[in-house]
Amino acid sequence: MLEATPLGDGWILRHESDTLPASVPGCVHTDLMAAGVIPDPFLGQGESEVAWVGRRDWTYERKLGVSSAPSVSFAQEQTDLVFDGLDTVAEISLDGRPLGTVRNMHRSYRFDVTGLSGLLSVRFVSAYAEAEAVRGRLGERPAAYAEPYQYVRKMACSFGWDWGPTLVTAGIWRPVRLEHWSTARIARVRPLVTVEEGVGVVELAVDVERTRVEVPLAVEATVGGVRARAELDGAHGVVRLRVPDAELWWPRGYGEQPLYDVELRLLGEGGALDVWRRRIGFRTVELDRRPDAHGTGFTLVVNGERLFARGVNWIPDDVFPSRVTRERYRERLEQAAGAGVDLVRIWGGGLYESEDFYDACDELGLLVWQDFPFACAAYPEEQPLRGEVEAEARENVVRLMPHPSLVLWNGNNENLWGFRDWEWEPRLAGDSWGEGYYLGVLPRVVAELDPTRPYTAGSPWSGSWRHHPNDPAHGTHHSWEVWNREDYADYRLSVPRFVAEFGWQAPPAYATLRRALPGEALAPDSPGMLHHQKADDGNGKLERGLARHFAVPEGNFDRWHYLTQVNQARAVAAGIEHWRSHWPVCAGTVVWQLNDCWPVTSWAAIDGDGREKPLYHELKRLYADRLLTLREGDGGLVLAAVNQGAEEWRGTLSLRRMSVEGEVLGQADVELAAGRRAVSRVGVPRELTPVGPKEFLVADADADGDADGLRALHFPVPDREVPYPAPRFEVALAPGGITVTARTLVRDLLLQADRLDPAARADRGLVTLLPGEEVTIGVRGWQTPDARSARSALYCVEPTR
Repeated sequence: MLEATPLGDGWILRHESDTLPASVPGCVHTDLMAAGVIPDPFLGQGESEVAWVGRRDWTYERKLGVSSAPSVSFAQEQTDLVFDGLDTVAEISLDGRPLGTVRNMHRSYRFDVTGLSGLLSVRFVSAYAEAEAVRGRLGERPAAYAEPYQYVRKMACSFGWDWGPTLVTAGIWRPVRLEHWSTARIARVRPLVTVEEGVGVVELAVDVERTRVEVPLAVEATVGGVRARAELDGAHGVVRLRVPDAELWWPRGYGEQPLYDVELRLLGEGGALDVWRRRIGFRTVELDRRPDAHGTGFTLVVNGERLFARGVNWIPDDVFPSRVTRERYRERLEQAAGAGVDLVRIWGGGLYESEDFYDACDELGLLVWQDFPFACAAYPEEQPLRGEVEAEARENVVRLMPHPSLVLWNGNNENLWGFRDWEWEPRLAGDSWGEGYYLGVLPRVVAELDPTRPYTAGSPWSGSWRHHPNDPAHGTHHSWEVWNREDYADYRLSVPRFVAEFGWQAPPAYATLRRALPGEALAPDSPGMLHHQKADDGNGKLERGLARHFAVPEGNFDRWHYLTQVNQARAVAAGIEHWRSHWPVCAGTVVWQLNDCWPVTSWAAIDGDGREKPLYHELKRLYADRLLTLREGDGGLVLAAVNQGAEEWRGTLSLRRMSVEGEVLGQADVELAAGRRAVSRVGVPRELTPVGPKEFLVADADADGDADGLRALHFPVPDREVPYPAPRFEVALAPGGITVTARTLVRDLLLQADRLDPAARADRGLVTLLPGEEVTIGVRGWQTPDARSARSALYCVEPTR
């Protein structure tokens, strides 16, 4: 039977003339930090102080001897050295004997070391040196950033992004082990999981590696109480199982997530030689891209159910990905599920994530859209890159196939768009740029290996060159003009078929800033704040976006911090409310972005320390099964009731036209009837339409009206023009938190719990209270609760002075 010996300990890192202890999995930066050689690059401007690390070559070493082998009762015929991930360009040798050279972070590697021992050495060449050498051979290609990330198969954002630091890593970033085996081992299992008329079907295509070709081999598989056996023809075989009455796996909110254990055993003359185990789920997935009266659709269909995808974009959760543990993946993805998210797009400037990520998504019912790792650049299609691209695609498609959460393969991020709109075409002058990958290699690999899942060539992508790649009427759309140049109200001017990226920036939580910028007098333009703002003209866009709605506070960082976070939540709400109200024409929104990889001002809902911004809590409302929204229509105000639940939504809506002083100027009840997975629209009576800056409209899904109920608000003018009363409210301690009672209109009340204690978390974000209403805010991690401190951490919109 195959036996494995982990090789995670005993490593050293050679640094100049010294040797340092090394962690495997890990990377050079984390080892240097642990040894006190470099500062934490996340703090202050430490990133700049460690830039030299990415320009050096580094060597990891470990003794490999007889003690590395397992204790077995007989001698195994072959021993393989297996690296699950090397970052990125490396020469591997054992006792001075070269084993191989590698150049792809996204692949695993296996070397025959039977009978060998001695010093195991992994010498990493600077990724810069490799990328610049390839660029020199193949020629310059345009990209969104100056760094040479498109010339090496490595996590692109380690070279920096408009939210990330430039920390070009090297190291043994995934586990390494020895595998000892005899006669044969399982080299690859390709599981095709489908549902045929209620019967779950699992087809396992098996490839084996052999030391003895004369021995007859068989495979035996079990799943769901069903067992099947097949003889191998040489090094290949197929075993097929049918599971009657298989329970369907559903996305969260649509049903349960039953998972089935699959075991495949490789059998020789003396019994089992190797075993492969995974979990699968039975479900069908389609992507409806049929043309219609509105253009070309892009609707995910799971088990025959058409979905409005409530999505977020995922970037690597740490710029040092070896630090992301199974527990950290689970925490972050549980946060996503808790916000009502049902789809996570793994963005193309990052990684194929670890099994821990996809396991959590399988269990939580989070659909996964997987980009192939290409982003914002023209990628050469010549060697040595072309062979690496196909090899990594083949390995990772098969590796991720068991996961029912994985529903879509996507060829790239923004490269088809970049070719057409970012002046790449004339600069390339006919040179290769990646089109052959996205429209050739990758769809061929997916069709051959994983025909159970759809593939799309890119995001954005209209489906063909007949339409502009980012045409909102066709396929996926990225909406960035609004953040870059316009007001977020302009989200309401179009109805894309599927919004795969859009977002608005805000700074991280206050405690995150205090940890990342120790001792700094915080200001929007203080040195540390500017260093932790990576977007081009990011602060300028923040200020211009804020000025359209609020008076920009001068010299008051706390107010600026609060208002920019409010503006982020409001901006994303404007888009999602509008697009959800146009289901089924629009079939999904994927917010940029869920998470951060370090402490930074960015578009994230969860900051680099894992703290939830107000946007995160706003997503709970925006992505709930039921959503109320008020919007301007051709004939006046329209109330849209969005029902993504499985049951019809019937009830009475209470409409109140109010003054900012709290007076009810008019009211009416309206009957609501929204079918399952449908949107109902009701015109607001003209007499209830707010007139002027002193009035607003409240819509409640129950007659009583309640700050915790389902509510929509409409103010006809920007906040800076609203004559808000000076906010008055009372604060009292409550079990597990505080209760706030409003005596006036209190707009967008927010408890910044991390100001009370860095470990404290509030269970809700922005809430608007009418006079006399109260809200209870749960707080955990607050060691010394008192009402006075809580009041100092409460913020709300104030009258413009």
